[in-house]
Amino acid sequence: MKFCIGIDEAGRGPLAGPVTAAAVVLPGNFPRDLLKDSKQLSPKRRNILEALIKEQASCWAVGWANHRSIDQLNIHYATLLAMERAFFSLPWSDKWDTPVIIDGSHTLSLLHTSMTAQVGGDRLVCEVMAASILAKEARDRWMVHASGRYPHWGFERHKGYPTQVHRQRVAEFGLSPIHRRSFHVSPCASS
Repeated sequence: MKFCIGIDEAGRGPLAGPVTAAAVVLPGNFPRDLLKDSKQLSPKRRNILEALIKEQASCWAVGWANHRSIDQLNIHYATLLAMERAFFSLPWSDKWDTPVIIDGSHTLSLLHTSMTAQVGGDRLVCEVMAASILAKEARDRWMVHASGRYPHWGFERHKGYPTQVHRQRVAEFGLSPIHRRSFHVSPCASS
């Protein structure tokens, strides 16, 4: 079986926290029928699949770009940075010879001969689905941990996404140290 590296991100839309990416190579015998886009899975199911992917993947890695990088670069370039960091962190000796499929419409600036941007890849390509699950679980865990440091904003509930509760907390407490300053946070708007 021909291997490929799937790459996807989580956290483009939130008002706070990092953007997280994952890169995954699955073996031929991985139970691919269990996979879906992370947004189509319950948190419990994502957690179960995260453990399975980490246990059975040929290799996987997670990359990050924090809120300061997002403010400095913008969310698009910070997302590409997180994806590059995930790719470079892969412990896969053949990563330069393995085709890469990235969810979305942009490829990375790596000198890689076989890199494809696939819109909807997180619904079509199992390796990208797996990357979507790892990225989402890693980022959600980070936001729950951040909630302990910044309890006023309720990050454990909304993970930094622009929900009505999140906007109300911003109206009441202002921006936390992990809010993205380049994202307009209107306390009046609802999700």
